[in-house]
Amino acid sequence: METTVRLRAQAGVAARPRVTLAQPDTSDVDTARPRRFGARSRVVTAAACLVLGLGLIGGAAAGSWLTEESDDGTRDAYSVTGALWHSVPVDQLFPPTLHGPGAGPGGADRTWTRIAVAPDSGCKDAFDPLLSTALAPAGCLRLLRATYLDATRSHVTTVGLLFTRADAAAMRALHHRFKDEGLDRRTDLMPRPYAVPDTAAAAFGDAQRASWAISVLTDAPVVVYAVSGFADGRPVSEPQPAAQARKTGATTAPAQAGLGHEAAGVADRVEARLRRTVTSATEKPS
Repeated sequence: METTVRLRAQAGVAARPRVTLAQPDTSDVDTARPRRFGARSRVVTAAACLVLGLGLIGGAAAGSWLTEESDDGTRDAYSVTGALWHSVPVDQLFPPTLHGPGAGPGGADRTWTRIAVAPDSGCKDAFDPLLSTALAPAGCLRLLRATYLDATRSHVTTVGLLFTRADAAAMRALHHRFKDEGLDRRTDLMPRPYAVPDTAAAAFGDAQRASWAISVLTDAPVVVYAVSGFADGRPVSEPQPAAQARKTGATTAPAQAGLGHEAAGVADRVEARLRRTVTSATEKPS
């Protein structure tokens, strides 16, 4: 049953829209009981039980998420991550507020407020065609996205978590390809933003993309990315990857405005929260 998320207006932030999720919805932290993306899939549970019952404790095959345990009873981090998209509260992965001590230009502190959460979805039309092609070897299990506004209301940043269908070997191969071939730095492989009417990101479209970061994880079947732009909707003629825009002496508009720091800062913190969530999910019960 589809439910609805109302993102509550916060002081100084535009009223937030109603966002319909394909799974049970979520609410802001500390104001209500956490609502979840959805219950754990029965198919995953059945598959895990079958494998354990046969005594075949192995890595998850591509397209399957089978939970395994080590000798000390801990669950394998890689094999459980694929189920997180529907079993973890949205606020745990995309909190209403992200804090970035020292994350801005010159080591300045940054704070970002969530203004929109996209319905969890597949990957159709979520990426430019060339980026879709580059990511295709990993497959698309589910895509989660949220958009944040900085404290000055000058910049907007969309962050995404692409849960893939790939196994560990395929994720390592994709990671090395992105790094070795510089795919994470190509302007024709920028992620797309998530814009919502009646928010500060209403005009955040493809032409407004200014800086971005893409991280293909090797210890989890996830691709983390973020793309930033100006909140006033101005187009950017010379976008620059975050790694370059953050370098000392960079003179492009994204670099001068600190948009490389915005993309990298939001992506890094969401990735860190994902890793903490995985660690918690795989710890041996007391």
